[in-house]
Amino acid sequence: MKLYTIGFTQKTAESFFTLLHRNGVRRLVDIRVNPGGQLSGFAKQDDLPYLLRELADRCEYIHLPLLAPTKEILKDYRADGDWPRYVMRFEQLMDERGMPDSLDRSRFESMPSCLLCSEATPEQCHRRLVAERIATHWPNVEIFHL
Repeated sequence: MKLYTIGFTQKTAESFFTLLHRNGVRRLVDIRVNPGGQLSGFAKQDDLPYLLRELADRCEYIHLPLLAPTKEILKDYRADGDWPRYVMRFEQLMDERGMPDSLDRSRFESMPSCLLCSEATPEQCHRRLVAERIATHWPNVEIFHL
């Protein structure tokens, strides 16, 4: 199973939707805390379903907040920049939420899916942590960061 991740910042709408289309992504899984935020630009929750249908070959959109950090965890990280602390707290949250066992694995296997967050790169983004957690618990998962 291929599992993609993507962040929308530092990308134009053209490059974002082209990356999804060229890699055969069929479902965009939004794992942001605030998918409708004013800083989301072209990646606002209300606009993405239409844009994905029109610009990414009818790609499906779902928001899955169970894979998002809490507002408190995110706020604390933005205040102190302590990545190891953020990782510890986020992993603890994922344990509490029973991730990835709480996910419907068949939905991810049925079509190529991509985890969406805002960070430009995956190194210090929770989408990488989620993807790695899924790959650790489910066999034969390949992660591709777009």
